[in-house]
Amino acid sequence: MTAPMADGLAAPARIDTLVMVTPQRAKLTVYSPMMRRTVRVDVLLPARPRAATPRPALYMLDGIDAGIYSGYSQSGWTQYTDVVEFMADKNVNVVLPIGGTGSYYTDWKQDDPALGRNKWETFLTRELPPLIDSTFEGNGRNAIEGLSMGATGALMLAVRNPDLYSGAALFSGCLDLGDQAAQNATTASVMTRGGNPANMWGPAYNEAWLAHDPGANIGALRGKPLYVAVGSGVPDWSMGVAGLASPVGGALEAAALACTRTFETKAEAAGVDITFDYREGLHSWGYWNGDLHRSWPTIQQALGV
Repeated sequence: MTAPMADGLAAPARIDTLVMVTPQRAKLTVYSPMMRRTVRVDVLLPARPRAATPRPALYMLDGIDAGIYSGYSQSGWTQYTDVVEFMADKNVNVVLPIGGTGSYYTDWKQDDPALGRNKWETFLTRELPPLIDSTFEGNGRNAIEGLSMGATGALMLAVRNPDLYSGAALFSGCLDLGDQAAQNATTASVMTRGGNPANMWGPAYNEAWLAHDPGANIGALRGKPLYVAVGSGVPDWSMGVAGLASPVGGALEAAALACTRTFETKAEAAGVDITFDYREGLHSWGYWNGDLHRSWPTIQQALGV
């Protein structure tokens, strides 16, 4: 399968391999002309698709490690949550790109010695969707969801491509990059994975940063179903082991909470109605699994299913 050639691309994207691991789970390798390499993508399919009814797609983005702990064999979503079982009875194609460590799922200005060539926005918005829809009976309607780095990246993609996404759900991300502390946290997170953040949008908050700042551009999503969840930085002891996190889980979630509060102020000023879920919790998968469930009515509305 190949995607139609997009403006500025030397060749169309294509699916190089497609393996049906189960009737409801496909493993793909997709060649990206902009990335100049293949990208692993998993697609979850409904257990009982409605006959002859094309279905929408939900794109789900990972956190900053983006597949490291599975050796890039699967997304964190399938490794650490019940997304496979939860989505099985829903008439939706779930698209899970694997990789993108430290990339924020954006098009970097320059290739990075450690993180390589990152052209994720082009891949996720121009190259991949036509392939998904043509291969898995898609209807062209999409929503996007992400956690931590993937939440920032998902909302960034949504505000920059409002015609592509009908809604979004974001968990524990920094959604307002206008604050100096948020900018510092973003660049520091890239550095923790060996990357040089100056290769992303430049060394300081400039026009490129502004163009990618969800808080500064949230008006583009006015009228779309949107869901934002973030924890308090304090464990929810009722969850037991699932409510624990790494030693920095409290600090990371507290930082995400601060970003979320300033983002809410900007969303209100822009007249954008968002469902905010301020809950207990840390920066960890146990909480994001719950967010996946609670955000479903918003995504369901966005996808029209």
